[in-house]
Amino acid sequence: MAGMRLRDHGLIAAAVLVALVLPPWLLREADHGAAPAPAVAPLAAPVSPPPLRAAFARTLFAPPAADALPDDAPVLLGVVGRLGRDAVALVRGAEGTRTLSPGDSVDGWQLRSLAIDAAYFTRGGQTARVPMPGSDDQR
Repeated sequence: MAGMRLRDHGLIAAAVLVALVLPPWLLREADHGAAPAPAVAPLAAPVSPPPLRAAFARTLFAPPAADALPDDAPVLLGVVGRLGRDAVALVRGAEGTRTLSPGDSVDGWQLRSLAIDAAYFTRGGQTARVPMPGSDDQR
């Protein structure tokens, strides 16, 4: 410390002073005549817990419930191609057999998406999961 100059001692003293004064100054409450901030209501838990009977009653690994397939829905004959890239569905409609890409329509039903074992169609607000031939949930 013998090599420290008087100027260095002044800088250290100023740094210590700033370190002691600055935190309380930053943490002070601002009282400049401003209106107090509105109180936020605390979060509250629901009055009654949701019923869990349905969750406990279902089988853990049961397949999804099969909805009744509309009689006029297209019949899925197969899926060709790579899902998510260039897959097309081979379907039989009222006017015969044709291939559909997602977005195409047949008999008023629009093909929305394809899966390994099914095709998903929509018509208005109605949806239909048409299973692949040979699957367990086929018509």
